[in-house]
Amino acid sequence: MRVLVVEDERALADALTRGLRREGMAVDVAYEGTSGHEMALTTRYDVVVLDRDLPGVHGDKICADLVASGTLTRVLMLTASGTVADRVEGLEIGADDYLPKPFAFDELVARVRALGRRATPPAPPVLAAQGVALDPAKRTVTRGGRPVELTRKEFGVLEVLLAAGGAVVSSEELLERVWDANADPFTTTVRVTMMTLRKKLGEPQVIETVVGAGYRVYPS
Repeated sequence: MRVLVVEDERALADALTRGLRREGMAVDVAYEGTSGHEMALTTRYDVVVLDRDLPGVHGDKICADLVASGTLTRVLMLTASGTVADRVEGLEIGADDYLPKPFAFDELVARVRALGRRATPPAPPVLAAQGVALDPAKRTVTRGGRPVELTRKEFGVLEVLLAAGGAVVSSEELLERVWDANADPFTTTVRVTMMTLRKKLGEPQVIETVVGAGYRVYPS
């Protein structure tokens, strides 16, 4: 899942970014509205965690412009004001959810995950192909019934490939979906991660390389 955090309180923004990355998400961050507005409208995010009262471009405009663009990106709006009137106004602007400050981080994670599921086409609770089963909710992977221990990035790559249902997924798309804006598109990051993932999944190989195009996992 790819998330954008737009929050002008740097300490809070950095804490959210670190915490969400520990949860296995690819997270970008913007510390004011102008850059947040540009990033939200030019990059495909599953969820934008959006402070409402931002310098530069106001959070309301970012939310409204996202809605107007027709994107599937979901918006979780944060605000220091938790009145019912403010909550209703935020939802009417087009926010998908609304969380007043201060909040519990675990609640924010649960809400982000719930919104992320709505930002992508419905997928089976467990993704499976070629004897491999991946449970996104439990964060577990098995092959032939035996557990396979994966890193967060390996898990993310496998999840994207299985969710593609046999379609080819390019290295660029994997970088966009599993890593974040700081990932260098000219590195061997995807190739190295793919090597370790294949080794852990074992033989026979599940992931096929399509020369010049990317990778795929054939459905069972």
